[in-house]
Amino acid sequence: MKTEHKQPALLKKVLRGLAVIAGAFITAYGLEAVLIPNNVSDGGVTGLSIVGSELIGLPLGILIALLNIPFIYLGYKQIGKSFAIYSVLGIASLAIGTVVMHNISPIIEGDTLLITVVGGIIIGFGMGLALRNGGALDGIDMLAVLLSRKLPFGTSDLILFLNMFVFIVVSTVFGLQGAILSGIAYFIASKVIHIVEEGLSGAKTFKIITKDPESMVETIRDRLGRGATYNLVQGGYSNEHFKEITCVINRLEESKMKEIIYEIDPSAFVMVYDVAEVKGGSFKKHDIH
Repeated sequence: MKTEHKQPALLKKVLRGLAVIAGAFITAYGLEAVLIPNNVSDGGVTGLSIVGSELIGLPLGILIALLNIPFIYLGYKQIGKSFAIYSVLGIASLAIGTVVMHNISPIIEGDTLLITVVGGIIIGFGMGLALRNGGALDGIDMLAVLLSRKLPFGTSDLILFLNMFVFIVVSTVFGLQGAILSGIAYFIASKVIHIVEEGLSGAKTFKIITKDPESMVETIRDRLGRGATYNLVQGGYSNEHFKEITCVINRLEESKMKEIIYEIDPSAFVMVYDVAEVKGGSFKKHDIH
């Protein structure tokens, strides 16, 4: 029985590793076939590596590998062994990918808008694929994760702050226009990473406090096919007790949910949260025909 359980777990790890490698090679392609030939950089350690490669002539892959070493160590000490292993795999694949694809013909030239959009999408998809499967392709992301645990700032805010310095360095080699285009490409890549990590069909949690909770839950069940749960809450000022409704829906159902809430109780107190992933329980949608 133990062997039977180990085989699927091993297969899952192998598939995750292959996905990280694929993400790294996709990112390398975006760099070598779109951004770098057009004097546009990436953010993070990769961006610093591109600048270093232009200044001192060392192959980009070597600099990516060397500059990421201290960040991988930080990731191993603070985030975990598995994360560090997948990140080593991804960063090594990215370094190899940039070497292999260094002389590849650029797929876009001249059109600055198209360069930033296409380059950002390709790089974002590759990095997002790696992150979704447990590995990082850039050490600055690890540094941001670690700093967010010690500072009163979110990870995304810290990534943006750290990359401001990166793009200042980029401007010394690629000029102000190159730095601005690099920033735009990085911004697009960050949005694509978010989509790849969380998926287009992410869920939302609605928390509702209403004067008619039973009717609200029944209508949600009948017209959306979704179940809901109650939490007993107490008003901090009035000390009055309420039933707080919690319901998880997919993004496509959000407007219908708001319509139901407004119809049943226009004065209901509503909070909405993004949900990255939903597993188990009774999230299955019921028939509403």
